[in-house]
Amino acid sequence: MPKLSICIATYKRGAYIAETLDSIVQQLGSNVELVIVEGASPDNTRETIKQYVSKHKNIRYFREVVNSGIDIDYDKAVGYACGEYCWLMTDDDLLKAGAIGRVLEAISESVDLVVVNSEVRTADFSSVLSAGILPAEGAVKYRGEDFESFFSEVTGYLSFIGGVVIKRSIWLERSRADYYGTLFVHVGVIFQKMIESTTVIRDPLIVIRYGNAMWTPRGFEIWMFKWPSLIWSFLPYSDAAKSKVCAKEPWRQLKNLVLYRALGVYGKAEYLRFVAGKAGWLRRMVSSAMAHFPVGFLNSIASI
Repeated sequence: MPKLSICIATYKRGAYIAETLDSIVQQLGSNVELVIVEGASPDNTRETIKQYVSKHKNIRYFREVVNSGIDIDYDKAVGYACGEYCWLMTDDDLLKAGAIGRVLEAISESVDLVVVNSEVRTADFSSVLSAGILPAEGAVKYRGEDFESFFSEVTGYLSFIGGVVIKRSIWLERSRADYYGTLFVHVGVIFQKMIESTTVIRDPLIVIRYGNAMWTPRGFEIWMFKWPSLIWSFLPYSDAAKSKVCAKEPWRQLKNLVLYRALGVYGKAEYLRFVAGKAGWLRRMVSSAMAHFPVGFLNSIASI
């Protein structure tokens, strides 16, 4: 049985996944497998993956008949995996050299969860935008009694699934279906109850391709509603800890409406679907006006 399964759920990534796989396969050893669940992509993702499968015996590939969404496909990938631990890797980012070795070293201590830090680069990887999302200093090990501190300090980063390495038995024994459709099933699995031991690798081992998320057009819905709804649903943690992760209703903050209008993902449709039925008359008036405000002008303000 492999020690580690790198699990990728992918959909319509034919233009990017080869770079991701190149960064992984050169690091695979006899105790590491790569499990890919591909959600019936209409592009050339399947053909690209099959080229790697034919060359590497420790890649296991599962093509779904229909696309079930990111939450279900990652859950399927963990189900198909054989490793003691599962690294929930993304399908368009890169592993740095030596990344798998560092993770194997961390899980050799029999921790329940490992969080891997990332650097952020431009979409073509030519420039570094952030040398590390998590700070270089701070706690690297959390015990059960420290889990609220871990929640408040690290959860914001964990909106990125690629940083999660979890013991497979813990994943399978916890509720997952309750979090289908949230887009963050891994966060639901991790925080529905305490985890006894966690290690944070603060050296960035992943390179994130900035601005390439497939859900960018749904940014207003996700970050103003889905994400805060999930974070504030976790009962074991105090409101103070949750507030450090995100506001309970961030859509009520004018600066957020300005930002998402400037990004072009908040407009009349989003106002009618998400805001109109939840706000009083004054907030409705302001929110509606912002939904119709010229995007170009707000871009300048947001940049400032």
